[in-house]
Amino acid sequence: MLVYPELVPGVLLKRYKRFLADVRLDDGREVVAHCPNTGSMRAVNVPGCRVWLSPSDNPKRKLAWTWELIELSQTDGSLALASVHTGRANRIVEAALLAGHLAPLRGYASLHREVKVADSRLDFKLDDPQRGSAYVEVKQVTLKETDDHGYFPDSISVRGTKHLKALSALARQGERAVLVFCVAHEGIEDVAPAAHLDAAYAVALREAVASGVEILAYGISVTREGSRPISISLERALPVRVAGPVFSGPGKIAE
Repeated sequence: MLVYPELVPGVLLKRYKRFLADVRLDDGREVVAHCPNTGSMRAVNVPGCRVWLSPSDNPKRKLAWTWELIELSQTDGSLALASVHTGRANRIVEAALLAGHLAPLRGYASLHREVKVADSRLDFKLDDPQRGSAYVEVKQVTLKETDDHGYFPDSISVRGTKHLKALSALARQGERAVLVFCVAHEGIEDVAPAAHLDAAYAVALREAVASGVEILAYGISVTREGSRPISISLERALPVRVAGPVFSGPGKIAE
């Protein structure tokens, strides 16, 4: 479980220059927050939505605020939280691994971060004297298209395809290789490759499965205190639809 510091609510005004976001806090102040997400943020960059920021009192930081979460309207009228902070995904997955919440990856004796494999670096390596090793790469999913399905990536991801090829090479060598989609959006119930945004990634994912790579997806559950989010856990196993659905609806990437 990832426990947040006390988050501060506001309304998103705009995201710009990739790493900056203007937010109007509930007390009326307008602040510039760090946006810790290098992707397109398609479908989660929605001005006017409620957001939550984490504060910092570090005098060496240029920006005192970090954009953590956004609340999004769903087609059924409900509201769902999504974590826009891609740096949180590994911490969420690591906590779930250590707590034994990801059933297919239980029972390993040790966990190592940032493991070098050929010309790639994968997020985790799990080791156990009896079970051997498992190489694990984590990808955060927040893209929910208008067909109500979840997709990855949200734009062309050369790095993501490179990681898939590294996992495939390991699997062909007889190693256990696992891709974990950390679905950081409460409203997403399944994951498919975003062939409409990155056809090469979709092909690489199918090839990875054929090579023996395991593909897992788990969705976040957000604990709230009143309306304020206080923690995130990863326990909901979700289906991965490697062969589809294929999104063909309208939409554009918000800059």
